[in-house]
Amino acid sequence: SDLQKQEERGELLQPLTFVLLVLCSVLLYFRVSLMDPGFVKPEGAEAGKQEAESSAVSWVPGGIPEVPARRCGYCLLKQPMRARHCQLCRHCVRRYDHHCPWLENCVGERNHPLFIVYLSVQLVVLLWAGQVAWSGLHFQQSWDWLKHNALLLISFLLIVTLSTVVLLLLVSHLYLISCNTTSWEFLSHHRISYLQHSGLENPFDQGVVLNLWRFFC
Repeated sequence: SDLQKQEERGELLQPLTFVLLVLCSVLLYFRVSLMDPGFVKPEGAEAGKQEAESSAVSWVPGGIPEVPARRCGYCLLKQPMRARHCQLCRHCVRRYDHHCPWLENCVGERNHPLFIVYLSVQLVVLLWAGQVAWSGLHFQQSWDWLKHNALLLISFLLIVTLSTVVLLLLVSHLYLISCNTTSWEFLSHHRISYLQHSGLENPFDQGVVLNLWRFFC
């Protein structure tokens, strides 16, 4: 059959790979959006365990004073350094980065690395889809061509727009990760007490290599 011939020639490998990437992207989306981003738990044994697990990410170099943990004004829990209360999720989130409206979840200590993986896979899918859409466009200066290719042209322009947004988002996050800072800390540096008292621009920065290693590994 034609399908068997295409399989023998290896023509089915690319579409199958694309479908798998799309499926992986969808699974990552649901995983990141449904998982606990690092909600601060009440004081106790579980909170102590969580504090130990997050020590590598929240580590501060010696000589820089740590601001004592304060009570959150919303949920009244003891708020560790780099945590912030999200009024949409109604929880304090460890190493809070931002609340993503597309995920309907916060991006924090636990799901931030997976969020970067999701953005990377999504960018590959969009670029691949854009290449496929571009290969089907053979421009001609005629009304009939525009009428028959309008949907494909709109799809290509939409893919380009989404690819640009995802690319900028991924690059900005990788830059902040390489500096060991978060979107919230970067945008609200002047309002965060532990940054104001540190005396340094970024007390968490340990160098690009170590910052990336601590974040992903």
